[in-house]
Amino acid sequence: MVKPRIIPCLDVKHGRVVKGVNFNDLRDSGDPVEMAVKYCDDGADEIVWLDIVATVEDEEISLDLIQRARDALSIPLTVGGGIRSVRHVEQLLEHGADKVSINTYGLENPAILAQVAQRWGEQCLVVAVDAKREGDHYQVYSHGGRTRTPRHLDEWLREAQDLGAGEFLLTSIDTDGTQQGYDLPMLRYARQVVHRPVIASGGAGNVDHLASAIQEGQQAVLLASLLHEQHLTIGQIKKQLFEKGLDIRWPL
Repeated sequence: MVKPRIIPCLDVKHGRVVKGVNFNDLRDSGDPVEMAVKYCDDGADEIVWLDIVATVEDEEISLDLIQRARDALSIPLTVGGGIRSVRHVEQLLEHGADKVSINTYGLENPAILAQVAQRWGEQCLVVAVDAKREGDHYQVYSHGGRTRTPRHLDEWLREAQDLGAGEFLLTSIDTDGTQQGYDLPMLRYARQVVHRPVIASGGAGNVDHLASAIQEGQQAVLLASLLHEQHLTIGQIKKQLFEKGLDIRWPL
């Protein structure tokens, strides 16, 4: 059985890590390369690096920063934000990304998902999805949670899976940055819709939140505020999860 992954997320804006609440009120948290290395040394299983303004401001991710991170890391690195072409994916992989995360451009041009999966394999493609509850369903948003799309969550998950998504990074806009816990009903719903791994994102505030998600069957959990604000280290988190009887990658 595959052990759950504990994955720090670096939301990067203009070369700095930032964090907010419900995708707003962003605060500077530090240098992304330094933080990636620290989390790696602390025992993270992977790193997710998302440029949160590349799409909105029509910029490209700094390839130099990605290369610097790759040179210093010994764990997988997923990079996303502002991806608009197969050539851009190629550049990110050439500069050290192990996987790419595609969100907005995939919604606008779904064919790119199939192109990436066919060229580099489904394991290389992470489809990031930002969604929030609206009435009796979950609505998908693009452009860093700023733009409401016409797609419902279940429809987009199924389509992206058929196109070759190797896994999904599912962020709840409702719980993002609140540290009140993951959106377990949304995650549960997503796992019923697709058979690819779903990475839980948005809302982790303590180890019990991680434990609840893992106990429900999550194969991966994403962390940001809990780590950036130095409430706990990766090592402390893993130790507590291990002591709760969860079969994670521990000891370090």
